[in-house]
Amino acid sequence: MAAIQALYIFDEHNNLILSHTYTTTPSPPPPASTVLPLYLQHPTPRPSVLYLPSTSPPTTCYTTTHDSLLLLAPSTHDTPPLDTLEFLHRVADALSEFLGSPLLASRITTSYDIVAQILSALADAGVPCESEPNALRDTVETGPGVLDGILGKVGLPAGSATPALQQASSQLGGSGVGSGRFTAPLRSGAFGGGLGAAETAAGSAVPWRRSGVRHTSNELYVDLIEEVTVTLAPSGRPLSAFAYGSVAFTSKVSGVPDLALSLTTGGGKGAMGGSGGRRAELLQGVMERVVFHPCVRLNRWKTEGVLSFVPPDGRFALAGYEVDLLGPGTETPVGDAKTGLSFLPASLEVNTELGKAGAEFEVRCSTPALSGTGSSSATASLQSNLGPSRASKPDPKAPMLEDLTIHVPLPAAVRNVSDLRPSRGEAHWNPTSGGVEWKIMGVIYGKVEAVLRCTVQGPLADDEEESSGAGVLNGVTATTYDYDDDQPAAPKVPRSKKTGGSGNGAVDGVQARRERNRRLMPSSATLSFTQKGQLASGLKVESLLVDSKKSRGLGPEVKPYKGVKYLTVSRGGVEVRC
Repeated sequence: MAAIQALYIFDEHNNLILSHTYTTTPSPPPPASTVLPLYLQHPTPRPSVLYLPSTSPPTTCYTTTHDSLLLLAPSTHDTPPLDTLEFLHRVADALSEFLGSPLLASRITTSYDIVAQILSALADAGVPCESEPNALRDTVETGPGVLDGILGKVGLPAGSATPALQQASSQLGGSGVGSGRFTAPLRSGAFGGGLGAAETAAGSAVPWRRSGVRHTSNELYVDLIEEVTVTLAPSGRPLSAFAYGSVAFTSKVSGVPDLALSLTTGGGKGAMGGSGGRRAELLQGVMERVVFHPCVRLNRWKTEGVLSFVPPDGRFALAGYEVDLLGPGTETPVGDAKTGLSFLPASLEVNTELGKAGAEFEVRCSTPALSGTGSSSATASLQSNLGPSRASKPDPKAPMLEDLTIHVPLPAAVRNVSDLRPSRGEAHWNPTSGGVEWKIMGVIYGKVEAVLRCTVQGPLADDEEESSGAGVLNGVTATTYDYDDDQPAAPKVPRSKKTGGSGNGAVDGVQARRERNRRLMPSSATLSFTQKGQLASGLKVESLLVDSKKSRGLGPEVKPYKGVKYLTVSRGGVEVRC
């Protein structure tokens, strides 16, 4: 693997707050003062990999942003881009783990002793070697008096300091910029907190789990989270539907447990139970582009479809995947006669060019089940307005809808949106974002029926400005006066008399207004929601077993508490075109 030469971290104002050099071979990397101006000269959006031919020698910059901080790694030789970018992400995650989230520039400058240990432990002479948070916990020493403990272990007096550390400390106190160069990484023997050879050897067998884990309450939690992205045609037919899922795991178990997590597609008897090959085939047909934590045993996943692993201590991302919700592998039941996407808590319908002048549009939000049953809107409204005494009791196992927000983007020519009439919830016009935001609160899953009607106002026409001295702008009436108000005003002639009394001018004026308002109508609407208890892909956790024979430090009488949660979210990902 190619070596990482240097790491530069800049704050939100592009000020250098940390400079760490790993290696100077085959040629020294350019300083941060040279790389940053060349990087900023590139127009936004800037790519993660940027080639700078004007430097000597030519340099490739690998960058990523984390909590408004810019992490930049220059390289004067060819390196695999994915390796360097992954290293930058691991650096950001490690700093957030030790210094707290969000990662602020002040936390880095005031904790340079901890940051230097982290950066030196992450790479040995520029070669990434240790990036797991649990392993770094055994290597990096934190707490008060860290520098005194480091100097005492290398045989120096606790009150003394090396010139390099003095220089870094003075820079931190003066300008807030630390520039430390270490020719050799800090070893776990120096910062391991008194770890013995046996503990070090045991920890190296499971590098992602720290040694000596002890918990008073043994708990295991599995969180399956999917973010959906759906695009629907004006007819309601789905054009694309994807779910990007992640399996978040939280382990609070003493010792070294060996776990086996079994998933099911929930599509029938073939998915539940059966042979391991059948299970693996069904899961791999649904879960595409799967990525795993290094603790997962890939052979058992490929042959049996079971996630077998020794977990790190604490919360971590066990797996990530992608699901094509319109593909043949998904076996979700059809609930909406229009879209066939049963996981959507509501369906949207946008009607434009309503009213006499065509200046109104309507957004109808309804339950997918109601749209395909043929029941009238009056019946659905009556059912939704029933009190708790007359309505049926909700099923505690049914999915729970927490948030439902509809955003209607409008063209830039829209001056104002007046007369917002939501039948339920709250709606307001946001001139900054150029759209109408409609929030429906207190929604019960399966019982959604609401209508929003709005009137748009475009740029004032010449005849509208001359027709009256008073105008309405954003709900405020403004009257204009001239200096010659004492002069008698000319009588206003009706438009029909100007055109000879035939009435064709009035008809032409209405048609012209409808044509202008047509350009102000929305072309789409987006839906955001948070839904608990159900996944868009239909995946479920079938079992979570602890192998007592392979586990160490966990007696057979100990039975950890197990919890499973399902969450489906959409942050403006459901788009309905009109």
